[in-house]
Amino acid sequence: MVSIDLNNSQRTMLTTLVNRYQQTGEAVTGETIAEEIDRNPGTVRNQMQSLTSLGLVEGIPGPTGGYKPTSEAFDAIDRQQIDEAESVVVAHDYERVDVTVEEINFTNVHDPEKCRARFHLQSSVQGFSEGQAVILGPTPISKLVVAGTVVAVDESNSEILLDVAKIEGPVEEPEK
Repeated sequence: MVSIDLNNSQRTMLTTLVNRYQQTGEAVTGETIAEEIDRNPGTVRNQMQSLTSLGLVEGIPGPTGGYKPTSEAFDAIDRQQIDEAESVVVAHDYERVDVTVEEINFTNVHDPEKCRARFHLQSSVQGFSEGQAVILGPTPISKLVVAGTVVAVDESNSEILLDVAKIEGPVEEPEK
């Protein structure tokens, strides 16, 4: 696998394209990307041309056209291409949001006073902001629930850093 260095703008646009494509399975218009990341559609088209020349994006012509990410696009933003991913419930601002959480990484779990979790979404993180209370889970397999406060939001990588207040897992009945 060849590593491609993307600037922050390219990474944000490519991540947005991948997120939207994974949600719909259809080509994504430049206008949709521009609206989601609050950029000019002309700027998005110019960046998409450079991403196409890098082999990360495929342009789809026609009235239902737009852009599709290539398999190399997933590698470039360090993402797995999952066709049937399960969504995980995330609640913030007292509202439930069904999103696909690709990965949860815990840092400082050895220190309960400073435990943090970084979670990566397969959708936009624009609705999240620092200081928000967030509950994540239960996860599909382990039924893990993580609650805490947003410390940082990384839009270009669709990641949120959470100051963990509580982690819960299912309690199993003891064997008799």
